[in-house]
Amino acid sequence: MTDELKARIEKTMQNLRRNRMEAYFCENSAEARELVKNLIKKGDVISNGGSVTLKQTGIYDIISSADYNYLDRSREGITREEVEEVYRKTFSADAFFTSSNAVTENGELYNVDGNSNRVAAILYGPKSVVVVCGVNKLVKNIDEAVERVKTKAAPPNTVRLGIDTYCAKAGQCVSLNKENPELCEGCHGDGRICCNYVVCAQQRHVNRIKVIIINEELGY
Repeated sequence: MTDELKARIEKTMQNLRRNRMEAYFCENSAEARELVKNLIKKGDVISNGGSVTLKQTGIYDIISSADYNYLDRSREGITREEVEEVYRKTFSADAFFTSSNAVTENGELYNVDGNSNRVAAILYGPKSVVVVCGVNKLVKNIDEAVERVKTKAAPPNTVRLGIDTYCAKAGQCVSLNKENPELCEGCHGDGRICCNYVVCAQQRHVNRIKVIIINEELGY
């Protein structure tokens, strides 16, 4: 790790704590998995948002194991009505796991969603929210976070999900064709995944949100 990256991580963690979010640093995914086991207890009701990071780190395998009461929205044969029921039950879960589209050095979380069950659970409901992110998600400020979503998060996610959008083809949001794009500008296709834009700053419920920063490049 370079001295510059180390300083950025330390600043980010300090400001997350100032904003009343607990912050942890792990050198690798193996360390993160052990940490996660200490943040939850057997029998907990657990849910998660869609996240490549959780699967890459192996954390998804932990939270979806028989040790916990996992709310599975992707099990084989599940109906749309049952998926909606999982979303509703998530609001009373003991823990909700997700990643973040970006984490600023000012200690803010920036997330953009389409269906928005993920950002909804981050904001309210589950007793504990555990955010897992690689160092590639660290940005200087909200402006960089916005750009990151429009260039590095949304485009590959639309490809992964098989959604036919402008960014899936062009590799960046159509709004970036303008000199001064507005925050919420984008395509107007049915498959648009950028619908709700959420910044988490200082929290009223101290340490409800816990952010694990891993010294690896993970997810989008």
